[in-house]
Amino acid sequence: MCSTCGCGNADGPMISVPRQHQHEHGDEHGHGHGHGHGPGQHTHDDVHPGKTAIRSDPQESEETIVLEQKVLAKNDLLADHNRTHMAQHGIVAINLMSSPGAGKTTLLERTVRSTNHRVAVIEGDQETLLDADRIAATGARVVQVNTGAGCHLDAAMLQRALSQLSAEDNTLLLIENVGNLVCPALFDLGEQMKVVIISVTEGDDKPLKYPHIFAAADLVVVNKTDLLPYVDFDMAVCERNARSVNPDVRILALSARTGEGLDTWLSELDRVMPVVA
Repeated sequence: MCSTCGCGNADGPMISVPRQHQHEHGDEHGHGHGHGHGPGQHTHDDVHPGKTAIRSDPQESEETIVLEQKVLAKNDLLADHNRTHMAQHGIVAINLMSSPGAGKTTLLERTVRSTNHRVAVIEGDQETLLDADRIAATGARVVQVNTGAGCHLDAAMLQRALSQLSAEDNTLLLIENVGNLVCPALFDLGEQMKVVIISVTEGDDKPLKYPHIFAAADLVVVNKTDLLPYVDFDMAVCERNARSVNPDVRILALSARTGEGLDTWLSELDRVMPVVA
């Protein structure tokens, strides 16, 4: 549940596996979590910031801020737990964040079919298995996390999804976050790289409108370049805007639909996870 926007689902996220992947994985890959707690035990039951509201009373406002800080601190501890677990198994996680319709799922489909890595995918959406079904059709192992009213994934959701996914060692884990350019920026999942995807149809001023997520990004992917002749989008302006909030961010342009520029994206993945011979 989100301490910044007040979203939440009292029943927690729903984690599902597409039909063709509903089989027993057991512990054959050595991915038992063995950390003295089950993946479902990390909940937000002790803190419910989604039930707080903005108050005119300064004392209550201070209490709300404290609740938000507690949620983020707890999330960071779980993220460190995820990071350690994945490092022990050679799993490299990439957190893909964007607004709805930027082309994350299409890029994932292209990536699964083009990369030399073993790939697993975690799909985050408020509802449906539509995107997970698309990924399952590529042959990749995939788990869907439905957040209900929630607008982002968090470290606890990733922990539960990892348990359900049972990814093999030395796997590239691609996490498609919920379509939103606000809250995902605040929640560390334990990933090795944060990627923000925008499309040329969204405007070259996006980094200025949503500076926090661009400031958190390691890489910005500008998608749908095949539409550049038909939209008012200046790549140089977009790059300048992105670097005004994050001077060190890497930027690349591609078309997930046509495959133009895909090699540069695949090289970025190879950079964070060298191909095992």
